[in-house]
Amino acid sequence: MFRDRRDAGIQLAEKLKQYKGDETAVVLALPRGGVVTGFEVAQALEAPLDVLIVRKIGFPGQSEFAIGAVSETETVVLNRSIISTYGVEDEYIQGEIAKQKEEIERRIQLYRNGKRILELEGRTIILVDDGVATGATVKAAIAALRKERIKKLIAAMPVAPPETADELKGMVDEFICLETPPDFMAVGGYYHDFKQVPDTEVVEILKKSVRLTTKENE
Repeated sequence: MFRDRRDAGIQLAEKLKQYKGDETAVVLALPRGGVVTGFEVAQALEAPLDVLIVRKIGFPGQSEFAIGAVSETETVVLNRSIISTYGVEDEYIQGEIAKQKEEIERRIQLYRNGKRILELEGRTIILVDDGVATGATVKAAIAALRKERIKKLIAAMPVAPPETADELKGMVDEFICLETPPDFMAVGGYYHDFKQVPDTEVVEILKKSVRLTTKENE
């Protein structure tokens, strides 16, 4: 169990300390909850922090049950098995993709004042979230990052079900997960405090990270 997302980030940072001082390292966090966790990792490693905005495509009538995801780099990942099994119509999927792209644009404006993600070529990417269930969002993030000319891709998560962890392990250069409980139910079940993270908190964390990184480089 983790006290909260900050505690999870501090524990993750311990497993990533070999990257402290790596000038190519950058922490990319998945908003919103992953930004709280990612901030602690970035600070411990003295690395810059940015967000990679990825939105889930939810099952009809069950928005939290992901059948795919779309990233700010235009990459779309779909779970064809679920879509085929339940006969989810393409018209619905395309509508959801369009809707999530609009939300991505809104968040780019909000989180970065309309700026695109920082330059990733030649970087060691540490992708952080506060936990995964099906992994649809993280898989889309990984797929997007694989299209960039990055040096290395590390995915770091506090908790994931064993089957998702095994999948993700095969998609990245290094996978770090603190807990893989066989009786996994939901990410929030492994936190004492898992309250929702508002956009305002994400914006403040990103601003704080820039201030601290600038101060370190002076």
